[in-house]
This record gives sequence, structure tokens and C-alpha cells, in this order.
Amino acid sequence: MTPIKLNCSKYRTHSFIAEIFEGEEKMTSIARMNCAPRTFNPALELPKGFMDFLLPLHKVFTPRQQALVAERAEALGRSHDGRLPAYRESSEATTGDWMIDLPEWVQDQRNQMTGPADDSELVVKMLNSGAPGVMLDLEDSMANYWPNLMRGVRNIIGALKGELCYDDQKRNRRVAIEESRTVILTRARGLHLNQAGVLPDELISASLLDVALVAYQVDPAWLKHPLAFYIPKSESADEALWWRDLFQAIERARGWPPGWIKCMALVESHPLAYQMEEFVYNLREHIVGLNLGRWDYMASIIHFNLLNPDWALPDRNTIPHDAPFFQNLRHLLPEICHRRGALAIGGMTALYPSREDAELNARALALLEMDKRNEACCLMDGAWTGHPDQNEIAVAQFPSPNQLRARRPDAERHPDLRPAPKGVGRLTVAGTRAAARAVIRYRANYLRGKGASLLDGYMEDLATDRIYRLMIAQRMLHQDAVAITDEAGRTVRHTPEFVSALFDEELERILSETPSDSLCEEHDSYWLARFLSEQMIRDGEFDPE
Repeated sequence: MTPIKLNCSKYRTHSFIAEIFEGEEKMTSIARMNCAPRTFNPALELPKGFMDFLLPLHKVFTPRQQALVAERAEALGRSHDGRLPAYRESSEATTGDWMIDLPEWVQDQRNQMTGPADDSELVVKMLNSGAPGVMLDLEDSMANYWPNLMRGVRNIIGALKGELCYDDQKRNRRVAIEESRTVILTRARGLHLNQAGVLPDELISASLLDVALVAYQVDPAWLKHPLAFYIPKSESADEALWWRDLFQAIERARGWPPGWIKCMALVESHPLAYQMEEFVYNLREHIVGLNLGRWDYMASIIHFNLLNPDWALPDRNTIPHDAPFFQNLRHLLPEICHRRGALAIGGMTALYPSREDAELNARALALLEMDKRNEACCLMDGAWTGHPDQNEIAVAQFPSPNQLRARRPDAERHPDLRPAPKGVGRLTVAGTRAAARAVIRYRANYLRGKGASLLDGYMEDLATDRIYRLMIAQRMLHQDAVAITDEAGRTVRHTPEFVSALFDEELERILSETPSDSLCEEHDSYWLARFLSEQMIRDGEFDPE
């Protein structure tokens, strides 16, 4: 798409930006590239022998990863030219009588607690929450920086060993992982990400590095179940073959039985929604279920329909959980999964409970109950949550450990996955302002090393940051075709100048609310976040980060 030209000149000469970054390209790339430090020595800082394990995998899988990323760009370009994602022609994957063999240890996943792997206290609390499953995240909820990655992998290994603990300062005691049947899954970074600095002058697939680092250090004797991963950000069924081949190569290298590594996969891109059955088929020796990653999916469906004014989405928090473009996919995903014997898992409820705010807590838990009941009625087998207080309510909404035998008698084989969001939610200037405020605050926290942030009661991560930037871009691109109203009901054209001024106003508001005795770095991070966020919108930077 043609970059959106905005006026960011007010911030181009800010001293903090000039001191840290040498050019605009480097400024944008800060959030996109994890680089090991210049002093990094793999012989000292990675497990002994790991590089000998990694290099043969890198030679095979990184070139394939790069080719798949190029195919993604071509698919997005075709969509913007009017050739939108569609169902594939019939094949053995869609017409055969194949089934996956769902292991007993994973048959109850009514709630999967998820959170950043680099936070050891949260990891232990999630594992002690009673949730049937826990996903330890190296991706969206963890800022993509080298120290975070190293700490996250250490925590994952400690969790798999059952040895991870943290010091509870309030109660002056050490808290360890309690014995349970909780399934532990690791979400690696997606195929869209590269890792720099491990090899001189050479990039490595971040997905490969994450999976290899965990698999190399695991001893099956520690584990209560096979090693399990979550696959994020896939955009085609063909990408499943990359993961299949990687898992099988690692199994051979480690001397593990074929099919021992298991996985679940997120459906969080619009093209993959049309290829779910083929994706499961290509990974059938390893996969145990699919998960509807609703927030990344919302970003993706905007991105693939960005040039269509009918797809200008309302203010994010006015979109109901059962909006047709979500609900049709919620019905299709369990139908496909249950036809093949796999689990269907629903998404995350963003409004977070609070132990300090009784009104917010009640509202958050009521919304959680309604949301998870809807997913259960759509025949999902479970869902995601992010706070231990949500587990009991989430589990209670699902009538049994799973609903694998449940099928909709009126299920459509190829439902419409692109019903335009007409008559859904509201499109307001206040919504645009909230989006600008959220991306500044989120990006500032990300620059300070935090991948998930609680903002105004909502747990926001890279997915919701991407949604907000895309929503602002839509409103600018279609300023003459889409009515965005102010409090008086007047239509306000979202020109580049208007949006730039709005970013200025929200930055000033954020700075005025920031305590004057805060560290200088905190204030400066808001300035830089404001610049980066608008620049990313202006330059059409909307791919997953």
C-alpha cells in the first residue's frame, strides 16, 4: 500500500531521539529485531554444544523461513489488489477420513493461562492457579529483547523441571511450583521474526532459535507429558510443513520417538482461517488443537481489507464479542477441529480483574463469564485467560473436559468469513484518541522492556497495539468515505494533520499525568513512543512485530 504521509516534523529533532538513533530506519526497527549484545559469546552464554546442534538446523530452516515470509508479503499484496483470501480447492486434507490421535494428558484444556515467560513470579502463579494448561510466552506478551529471551528460556526450563520459584516479598517466603497435572506449552516467536547477533553477519529464524533452545536443554525424564509448543502467527497451511519438518529434525537429533513433540497452533491471520483443515493435516503427527487468537486476527482482517472503506472497524472496545466476523470463525474452527479429533480453544478476554477496584473486578469477571459461555456455546473446548482469578469462572463455563463429540447439525462447510462490520459498535473521535493514547503508552512500556501492559483495565500486548495503529490508518485512508463523529455528533475528517495534532495532545496529557519525579528515561520513552507509533502508521508498518 502507499505509505500514509503524516507530519511528524515536531519530533524529528528531539534530542533523545537524535542521541539514541542514527536514522529513521533504525528507529522503526527497534521493535522488530532482537539482537544479541556485541559482547555476546555463544560458547559462554549458550548451553555447551548448543551451536553444534543449531547450525545444521539453521542451514536448512532459515532459508525456508525467509521464503515463507516473502510469500506472506505477496499474499498481502494480492489482497490489496482485490484478490482476497479464499478457501482452497478440495484435497485429501479436506475430503479424507484421517484423524489425529489426541493424547489423554491434553484432553482437558478448558482454560489455558497465558503470560510472558520472562516473569518468573507470574509463571509460578500461573502454574499454581489450577488451570488445566499454561502457555509460557516468548512472543507477543514478552518484549522482544535479548535479556528477556534468555530469562524467558531459563524460566521455561525451570518450569519444565518443576524447580522454578520466586521470593514473595509481602509474605517473606519463597514460593515454588506445586505438584499438578497442568499442561505446559511454550509459545515460540513466529516465522515473521528474525534473530540477529548469534551468528556474525547472519540472521537466524527466531522460531528456530526458540524451539531449539528449549528442546536442546530438555530431558524427557523431567516431564509429565511430551514437549509441547504453541505455534503463532501462521499465515498459510504450507507453513505447517516448516514446523512439521523442524519438529521431526529435532526428534531425530535428540533420539526421541517420531511424533513425540506436540503442538497447538493459533489461528490469528485472515488467510489461515480459510486453510485451517489443511494446516492441521500437514501437522497431523504433532498437532493437538487450534486456538482462535482473536486480537491478532482482528488486526489481520483489518490489514488484508485495509483499502476497503466498508472494513473501517469501530472503536475497539465497542465491538461485541459475538460480532459476525468473529462468530462465523468461532463456529467453523470447532467444526473442523472436532471432525478431525483435535481441540478447539477460544481467545483471550482483554478486560482484566482487579483486586483493588471492586467495580472493575465485578465488571471484568461478568464479561469473562459471558465471553467464555459464548465460546462454549460455539463448541469450543476451552479458552485463554491471563489472571489466576479468572481460572475458576472460565473452567465453569465449559460443560465437560472437552466437547470433541459435539458438532453443529447446521454447520456450513464454507461460511462467510468476511461479513463487513456494518451496524457494529461506534466510530468516534474519542475512539481514535483512545487508540493514539494506548499505542503511545504501550510502545513506551515496550521500549522499557515490558511486552504486556495493563492500560485502563485492559491487558494490552503487541496484537492490540497493532489493532489500534491499523484502526487509525483506516480512518485516515478513508477520511472522505467513513464518518467518525465527535461528542456533538459532528463528522471529523481524519486528515494527517488532525491525527498528528491528536498524537501531540495525547502525549502532552500522558506527560502531565506522569509524576515529575519519575526517571528521565520514562519521560523520554513517551516522546520516542509517540514518534515511533505515528511513523509506523505513516509508513504502513502493520506486519506483526
